[in-house]
Order: sequence, then C-alpha cells, then structure tokens
Amino acid sequence: FAFILGVLFLYKLSGTFQMNQLGPISLTSPLSISAFILLMIGAIAKAGTMPFHTWIPDAAEEAPLPVMALLPASLDKLLGIYLLSRICLDFFRLIPNSGLSILLMIIGSFTIMAAVMMALIQHNLKRLLSYHAVSQVGYMVLGIGTGIPVAVAGGIFHMLNNAIYKSSLFLGGGAVEHRMKTTDLDRLGGLAKLMPVTFITFFIAALSISGVPPFNGFFSKWMIYQGVVELGKFGGTGNLWILWLLAAMFGSALTLASFMKLIHATFLGTSSSSPPKNAHSGPKEVGLSMTIPMVILASLCVGFGVFAYRLPLRLFILASVPGIPSPAEWMGWWQPGLATGLIIVGIIIGAIIYLLSKVRLFRESTSYIGGEEVSPEMKVSGVDFYDTVRNFSGLSKIYEAAEKKKLDFYDWGMVVC
Repeated sequence: FAFILGVLFLYKLSGTFQMNQLGPISLTSPLSISAFILLMIGAIAKAGTMPFHTWIPDAAEEAPLPVMALLPASLDKLLGIYLLSRICLDFFRLIPNSGLSILLMIIGSFTIMAAVMMALIQHNLKRLLSYHAVSQVGYMVLGIGTGIPVAVAGGIFHMLNNAIYKSSLFLGGGAVEHRMKTTDLDRLGGLAKLMPVTFITFFIAALSISGVPPFNGFFSKWMIYQGVVELGKFGGTGNLWILWLLAAMFGSALTLASFMKLIHATFLGTSSSSPPKNAHSGPKEVGLSMTIPMVILASLCVGFGVFAYRLPLRLFILASVPGIPSPAEWMGWWQPGLATGLIIVGIIIGAIIYLLSKVRLFRESTSYIGGEEVSPEMKVSGVDFYDTVRNFSGLSKIYEAAEKKKLDFYDWGMVVC
C-alpha cells in the first residue's frame, strides 16, 4: 500500500509513469518527501531490512534451503535494492547528510547490528543463515543512503556479492540437511571429512560474507567504508560518520564470529552423538548436481574479489553510478592480486615450517569426570559459544521479546486488521 501510494505521489510530481522520463526531483516539498519515504518503505520491505524482516527467519525453518537461496538471499535483495538505488539516484536527488540520507543510514546500521546479534544466539542452521541474509541488506542500505558515489557503488556491488555468497551458503546448508535430515546444530558435527567439497565451498562463502580479504565481500564493504569516511568532509551531521563506520565494521566482526560458531558446530566439531533416525547411515558428500553449483559460486567469491575492478566493477557497477571517482582515489594501495599472492606465500611458508618441524605425539588419556562413564552424548558443541550474550543486562529482555514475536511488525498488523 505504501509503495502504491508513493507511485501516485510520484505521478503527481512528474506527470508520468515512465521511469526513463523521471528526472531527479528535489526533496524540498512535503509531497516529494512523502513520495520518497513511501517508495523507500516499499523498497526496504522488499529487501527485508528491519523491522520488515521477521518473515524471513520463519520462512527459513519451513522452506527448502534452495528456495531460500533463490528468494530471500538473491531475488528479494536484487529487486529491493535495485528499486532503492533507482529511487535515490534517478527518481529523486538524495543529498549526502540530509535528513533522509541520515534516516537511511540509521536503518542500515540498525539492520546490520540487530540482525547479526540475533544470528549469534541461533541453534538452527536455517535461522542463523536467514538472520545473516537480513544483516547484509543493512550494508547495501547504508552504502546507498550515504549519497557518496563510491559508497553507492559499493552498496550495489554488495547486492551482487550477497546473491553469490548467500546462495552458496544456503546451498551448502541444503547439502547438510539432505544428508543429515536436520539443521539443528546440536545434532550436527564432524562433517568436514565426510563432506569436503561442501565444507570448502561453505568456508569460502563464510569468509566472503564476513568481509575477509581477498574475497568479494571485502571489496564491496571496503567501498562502503570509504564512502562513509568521506561523509566527514561535510561537517555538522557528517561527523556521525564514525557511528556508521563502527556499526559496519563491528557487524563484520560479529558476522565472522557467528560463522566460526556455525562451522565449528557443523563441520569441525565432534561427530553428532544422536543423529536423526532418518539420516543416511554414514553421511557422505552429495552428488555432482549439488556440488557443482556450490563450486561455481565459491569460485565467483574468489574471482570477484581478486579481480573486482577488472570484472564486476568495470563491467556492471561503475557505469550505473554517476560521479564515481577514478579507482585510484578510492582503492588506495589495495591490490587484490598482490594480497592474494602474499596470502598464498604465507600458506606455503607455514606448510613448509610445519612439515620440517618435529611433530610431537601427545598421549591420549580418558577424561576424568568424577567416576562416571563418558557417554557419546558428552560432546562439546559450538552452539553455546555466545550464549552469554543472551544474559547481558538489557539484551536479555530484547532477545526474549524478539523470540516471543513482540517485535514482529507483521503480527502487529494482523492484530490491528
């Protein structure tokens, strides 16, 4: 309803429904501001930002994971963020550090932090991945909301990157569910040796979404960071840039932390003590029809990071953003090829040192637990890595309200209607 009403307001302002005839409208009149806000609500609701996100974790628990890879991870983000970028770049003239620009940056920063904090405490693989699907939208909204060309390009680039690595993560989770018949992290573990291709592709996608160089997620986040820092040049409210930067960078750190938990609980931990009765006996790697898409997507995570400027940015992204400066101004000394080479050299040196050093053999002894027998159920899982966060003063009530759907805008709407 908000989007349709915004379209009617836009027609009142421009006299046409043809998007190629809509010039940038100045956000100076109450009608233009109202049209912008209504269209913005439609775009961010489609993309799944907070507080319009609650259907995504609920849908993730019931829907097959390949469906989640198509809709919340890819299609919804592409459509919603594409619409938001057209609203801010073509339909209206969004001025950096204006009130509407700050509103978008607040929504983006809040979405990054709130969603990743919810992901930290999840015990279900599907819900954890779905909260990250929400969190990553915050980076896109933050980048576009700055109004700085390099950050806008970074937000659009992050939209493309998110579709790649999030699809890989959901497909990897689907492979795990296919073999184990569960996504409960308490009942998973030790799958890295049994499903090596799934593990490697999942690990690459996890590093990408966490913004670790030289993968594609780092490059798009770096562009957003650069644009946020440039806001400081405007003074006044531009000095709030440090808050947006902290939210973005801290969100990346928490994203990495939550994926450390997920990978440990699913792939690197001890084998599940009580696998589901309907799980395949002796889990093994999935077939080629499932591994080939994951390998292709993981390869794109690497390729779009190492060759970010030569491939996606130059071919798809930069031409769509007016006023983008030359790459030398925002890339600085960052050279993805050089960084990748240094990482490979470091791995080779580490492997040589390990192979040439004397490996000490440690004696294994039975754990002493007060005379009781050690049962298979006594395993240490990664699901409780960050459960102490739930008990922090102030956060515990927020978590409780969120789990009881007291913060669900869709439920509020159903009650009102």
